[in-house]
Amino acid sequence: MSQDSHDRADMTDAEFRMALAQVGDWVAGYREKAGSMPVLSRIAPGDIEKALPMDPPALGEPVAMWLKDLEEIILPGITHWNHPGFMAYFGITGSAAGILGELVSSAINSNGMLWKTCPALTELEQVVLRWYASAIGLPRDWFGMISDTASTSTLVALAAAREATGLNVREEGLSGKPPLVLYCSEEAHSSVDKAGLVLGLGVRGIRRVSSDMALRMRVDALESTIHQDLSEGRRPFAVVATVGTTSATAVDPVPDIAEVCKRHGLWLHVDAAYAGSAAIAHEFRWALAGCDQADSLVVNPHKWLFTPIDCSVLFTRKPEMFREAFSLVPEYLRTDVHGAVDLMDYSFQLGRRFRAIKLWFVFRYFGTEGLAARIREHVRLAQAFASWIDAHPVMERLAPAPFSVVCFRIHPRGTDDEAELQRLNASLLERVNAGGEVFLSHTKLKGRYCLRMAIGNLQTNMHRVQRAFHLICETAGLSS
Repeated sequence: MSQDSHDRADMTDAEFRMALAQVGDWVAGYREKAGSMPVLSRIAPGDIEKALPMDPPALGEPVAMWLKDLEEIILPGITHWNHPGFMAYFGITGSAAGILGELVSSAINSNGMLWKTCPALTELEQVVLRWYASAIGLPRDWFGMISDTASTSTLVALAAAREATGLNVREEGLSGKPPLVLYCSEEAHSSVDKAGLVLGLGVRGIRRVSSDMALRMRVDALESTIHQDLSEGRRPFAVVATVGTTSATAVDPVPDIAEVCKRHGLWLHVDAAYAGSAAIAHEFRWALAGCDQADSLVVNPHKWLFTPIDCSVLFTRKPEMFREAFSLVPEYLRTDVHGAVDLMDYSFQLGRRFRAIKLWFVFRYFGTEGLAARIREHVRLAQAFASWIDAHPVMERLAPAPFSVVCFRIHPRGTDDEAELQRLNASLLERVNAGGEVFLSHTKLKGRYCLRMAIGNLQTNMHRVQRAFHLICETAGLSS
């Protein structure tokens, strides 16, 4: 980069091509070596801040200097979600096709708030989401839109559900209305609670319904809780069912929950953020049974469809309720276009990135059969790991493993105190993760502390899973 770069509007075409090649080489090199680095960052809080200057440079610096600092300062502070040993939370992959799509999206740099502001963004999004719906067995005619995360998708869906009550909350607010009540399983994601808080329900307006021994919402408990709220003057308005709970990937009995919602006139939202994509493999279509009766459903391609974060898809069979909840068109956004979808009318978000490109590239590269094959392989690896846990005399599995997540713990003979078991397993988790080869997370199920193995990375193979099991046994002082 020349010394007079600060006098120009931007890089020249020649400079950009050179910079793109440099950055592209860095990205390709990072992907090649990610599996050889410690999965979990080993820096201390504040290390990166202290290594960077307090003020920005007054004059522009060459790309080589950016990449040097990226390599030496930033990279040590990365927890490598693209590492084949990343088996915490929900394992994810930014596939090569998805990364290329992200690059193209950034280069185009469109804002799709209106159809007119980027027709291709709106129309490609609608087409690729019809592909997605069809691929997982949902109705092709459902309306879909892409947002950042399931937290946003769930919030928007529940705002539409609130509008569907007919209480005219949009015009008058909640003041003077009967207290609204939202229901979800005790195993539901915390984003459901946060959506309820944002929507003004208060903590008391969010009911966590008990789960059965398989960690699925109990329909009888849901029904009785609804009746109790009705008898006390509250207004039930929505139920969130989960397909693939965060801790154990349990699947709530959606068909039965849908019947309860139908009887009471409640909105049914399904959180299938993790497990919904599994339905691309036909043998996992059972997980979405009854979801065609839902009013809205969220599934995240950035979890188990190899699309770089962020990319969350919200489907609904009632788009008109989203329009009623959110459509607000100031003069400066009015257009003379008719017969087109303006995505700003269906959410609180105005600015919209061109996220559909990366999902489109993922479908174009893998195809539905290729995506299904990779999901099947992840499930196969998880089932193998689960079988080793089940066969080991000092380990136990604490939940069914229908997909690619296994919840387990060590349980030495004669040690039945839950506090002591938590101490043993928390210590084991810390020591395993400190080794740098794998990264596991933890949760609690029915009050019992357990470790979580989550497989979702394209580079994770049987050798990596076997190595993880060996490390767990070795660290715990057990035979494998």
